[in-house]
Amino acid sequence: MLESRLALLVAALAAAAGIAPAPAQTAPTHIRTRWAADVTPDHVLPEYPRPQMVRPAWSSLNGLWNYQISSRDVVRATAWDGKILVPFPVQSQLSGVQRAVADDERLWYGRSFRAPAMKRGERLLLHFGAVDWQTTVWLNESMVCEHRGGYDPFTCDITDALRATGDQEIKLSVSDPTDRGPQPRGKQVGDPKGIWYTAVTGIWQTVWLEPVPAVYIDTLTITPDIDAGTVTVHVAASGAAPSVRVSASALIGDRSIATGTEPLGRDIVLRLPNAHLWSPIDPFLYDLSVALATGDTVRSYFGMRKIAVASDSAGVRRLFLNNHPLFEYGMLDQGWWPDGLYTAPADDAMRFDIETMKRLGFNMIRKHVKVEPERWYYLADRIGMLVWQDMPSGDNNTAAGKAEFDKELHHIVDALRNHPSIVMWVPFNEGWGQHDTERYVAWLKAYDPTRLVNNASGWTDMKVGDVSDIHAYPGPGVPPLESSRAAVLGEFGGLGLPLAGHTWVDRNNWGYRSFTSEEALGAAYRDLVSQLRLLIADGLSAAVYTQTTDVEIEVNGLMTYDRAVVKLPPDAIAAAATLFAPPPRLRTVVATSQLIGQEWRYTTTAPSGEWFAAGYDDATWARGPGGFGTAGTPGAVVRTQWNSADIWLRRTFTLASSALVNPHWRIHHDEDAEVYLNGELVAQLTGYTAGYVRIPLDAHAIARFKTGTNTLAVHVHQTTGGQYIDLGVDEVIAP
Repeated sequence: MLESRLALLVAALAAAAGIAPAPAQTAPTHIRTRWAADVTPDHVLPEYPRPQMVRPAWSSLNGLWNYQISSRDVVRATAWDGKILVPFPVQSQLSGVQRAVADDERLWYGRSFRAPAMKRGERLLLHFGAVDWQTTVWLNESMVCEHRGGYDPFTCDITDALRATGDQEIKLSVSDPTDRGPQPRGKQVGDPKGIWYTAVTGIWQTVWLEPVPAVYIDTLTITPDIDAGTVTVHVAASGAAPSVRVSASALIGDRSIATGTEPLGRDIVLRLPNAHLWSPIDPFLYDLSVALATGDTVRSYFGMRKIAVASDSAGVRRLFLNNHPLFEYGMLDQGWWPDGLYTAPADDAMRFDIETMKRLGFNMIRKHVKVEPERWYYLADRIGMLVWQDMPSGDNNTAAGKAEFDKELHHIVDALRNHPSIVMWVPFNEGWGQHDTERYVAWLKAYDPTRLVNNASGWTDMKVGDVSDIHAYPGPGVPPLESSRAAVLGEFGGLGLPLAGHTWVDRNNWGYRSFTSEEALGAAYRDLVSQLRLLIADGLSAAVYTQTTDVEIEVNGLMTYDRAVVKLPPDAIAAAATLFAPPPRLRTVVATSQLIGQEWRYTTTAPSGEWFAAGYDDATWARGPGGFGTAGTPGAVVRTQWNSADIWLRRTFTLASSALVNPHWRIHHDEDAEVYLNGELVAQLTGYTAGYVRIPLDAHAIARFKTGTNTLAVHVHQTTGGQYIDLGVDEVIAP
């Protein structure tokens, strides 16, 4: 039924244009979400697009527009190619076009509308949620505005170009070099493959009209302070004299609980007795009414919340929400859709994603190198989901690229800063386009002191900002603890499971580690969660699992790309709840070399005899501190170089008592490791880890400990890639 509805929609668009549909140039797919069945030319994302500054009079321009793809040299659209369904990107299924736009081409849009009835002196604003990338707008053949940026909203005042009567004619020209230009673009590329996805060009968020008074409220800046019990409202207005007074009222429902009035440009401070705080478990929002004395009024809302880095009772730097430590367990969310690409098919589709993530045990989303329509953040505010907001990446290695990044970051912060759900800005991911990091962190901290800043998620840490962030696949892992910043795991997981009938392509799908059944995937996920719980005890403050859904050829989502299947079995879903319980206490029995090098005897020549026995003579073996391996191996702390295929290690340690409480191996192995304790083989570990993990000892291994001197012996075999070995023993004691 869903497929036939979308086929009829595409056919209707083609018929309206008088042409046959163009052949698809994106990946060969027919999958789509269930919400696509409800998309029609007269029912396209009809919700009010700007929930934090609401006026009742508005009209949507979503729906059918004319389009043309021309050479970039063309300066005016001449003959339309057909119809496109706005605001779906031209490359998407739901646009009805599904054509690529090259970097030497230009995408044109056109449509007519009737201006709404307006009072004398009112202005008419034309709003664009987002257009990717460089846009020029004409009304009735008069240019009314230009904009560069793919993720920030912009507005054209079209009043002076309106005809007195009859139809008004809009035209847009859009050019988009995608990965052939330096501008912020996230994961869009002209040749999608691997972790890089189909390009998005043109209008991809709601287009709408809004009549406003001659003097009107332009922006609101809302700043909560839970310690003082206040919220501060700053209002900017267009066309207003500084003497104009502005009032603000905080409300619960229709009941006003605080009111203030000041001249325009001065802060209005509202005192909230016994403020009701916003959090993921209680996402309470106050309503806000703001009015100019000249007549303009808007409605908004706010949440009273505070995010900070502070020391817990043990002196470990943690993330604190509302003055209490909170482990933030997040999902890496790319915000892509098989039918709409950058654009969700419906408001309910965005709601479904956020609510499903919450049901899966997550209290945070890292919005990955993409910015969403404002309604997505409104839903996060309402549902109760913390958000780490990435800046979309680009090739910022030129002066022009750096200037575009700087400008668009500023605009994005301005557009989103009132949402209580957003608790962290992430200007850079894994070094992609990274530049001037210290300057951006300092600017963000000064410009928006209500949020934390993650200077770079993964890879290139410039030692500034509020958190140190590593990526570990599959992981998990924890960066070294610091005295000022909290330790977070910005990405881990990536467990892949392709499900037939729900994939973007039938073959050559990709995940960091692949599985063939939901049961196997669930077991691997439960193991990651159990490891994560122990890392919280080590000092980890947050972790971000990759990822919400499959995206194009990536199949490492916890949901399929079409959102039809949640891949995790119920017991794996339930495991996440353990991350918010008090963590266990850890006691080192045999130290690893992660912090301080521990001495081992070692050889890279195959030893003869029972080299693993307690009484074996290893006097001819070399001495060296662990860990052993090659520089660059993920998560490794190399103190002794090892670059041969095999290594054999021996070490002794002393126990006052062999009665250990829940002992675990503390090990980082790359690759296959055999572990002997007092002459007995007690563990065989295949593959590799991307960092230090804890593995429970079985009953056989526990029985081999003895009071007094004990001998550990390890053999590791390496085949390809990085290599490393380090080993110790911890007790994991229930809280």
